[in-house]
Amino acid sequence: MTQQHSSRSKPLQTLVGSGLVLLSLGLAWGASSVSSEAGYGGVGPNFFPWVVSIALLICGVLCVVHALTGGFRDLEEGSGDARAHWKGFIWVSAGLLLNALLITTLGFILSCALCFVLSVRGFKSSEGELDLRLQAWIKDSFIGLAVAAPVYWMFTKMLAINLPGLTNTGWL
Repeated sequence: MTQQHSSRSKPLQTLVGSGLVLLSLGLAWGASSVSSEAGYGGVGPNFFPWVVSIALLICGVLCVVHALTGGFRDLEEGSGDARAHWKGFIWVSAGLLLNALLITTLGFILSCALCFVLSVRGFKSSEGELDLRLQAWIKDSFIGLAVAAPVYWMFTKMLAINLPGLTNTGWL
């Protein structure tokens, strides 16, 4: 790593660690509003949010300490491009935002499949292999459905967790 890159990355490393600490505090604040009444197995619904926020806090503090005591050691040069790939970012962001927007209208399976299809366009675009042919859209749609449907069924049928469906049958 060059000296110029090293001196520039320490403040960024500190910023990332500080961001993790702030995120953990936000999660802890959210966890404090979740009921702590013990449920099945003796733990309440706020158990895992607290575990995640504490683990994230530890990671954030360790990142800050590491950054302030010399930075991340033996850090390899990044393998990605020097600049962000905005077209890919837009495809993936569109997939996530449309999923959030349409999940209650289209249901979990179709909205997640759409998110998958658009995210594939974004990742392929970042690799310079964007394929906009109808065949690619259809193939990725089937893969997205093949991933989303079993997840939906596992959560709704096996775990009895309500996810938005397209119909009231619980199968779609």
